[in-house]
Amino acid sequence: MLKVIATDVIVSKGFDGAPALKFSEKGDSVRFRIGKKVYDTRAENNQRWVNLSVKAFGTVCDRIKKMQLKDGSFINILGRLDEDSWEDSTTHEKKTAMVIILDEVEYCSSGGSKQQKEPTANNSAEQNAAPTAASDPMENFGNFTGYEPFGGGNSFFDE
Repeated sequence: MLKVIATDVIVSKGFDGAPALKFSEKGDSVRFRIGKKVYDTRAENNQRWVNLSVKAFGTVCDRIKKMQLKDGSFINILGRLDEDSWEDSTTHEKKTAMVIILDEVEYCSSGGSKQQKEPTANNSAEQNAAPTAASDPMENFGNFTGYEPFGGGNSFFDE
C-alpha cells in the first residue's frame, strides 16, 4: 500500500459547471478532485498543476459533509493510493486511473493567501519583522533551476 500525504491542496471545480463534490445516491461516498501547483522547468512560467481524483467513504464522507467542502477550499489530506478501472462505454476499452482513497481530511491553515492588514500602532513591529510567504508559493523559488549543488566534499565518505 502506498500512503499519500497532500498539504495545501485545492478542491478543484467540477467539470463544465458540475458540482465539485459528487456524492453517491445513498450519501455514503463522495468523489472529487484536488489540485496543487508545482515547480516544473518544462512548463510555462516554470509551474504547472497536478490534479488527482479522491474518493471518500463512510465516516470520512460524513466529515466532508460537515466541513461543507466546496471548490476552492484549501485542505490537507492523508490517504492511500489505489487504481480505478472501468470500461469505456464508447470504445469498450479498459481504462485505468490513479485515485486517492481518503483516510483523513482537514482544512489547511494557510489557505494559500496572505491576509492584508491596515497599518496601526499595534502591528508596526510586525511590519518590521521578516517578510511572510508570498500569496503564490511559486514566487519563493526565484531563479531555482531544479538542481543546485551544495558544494564541498562529503566528509561522510572521505577517509
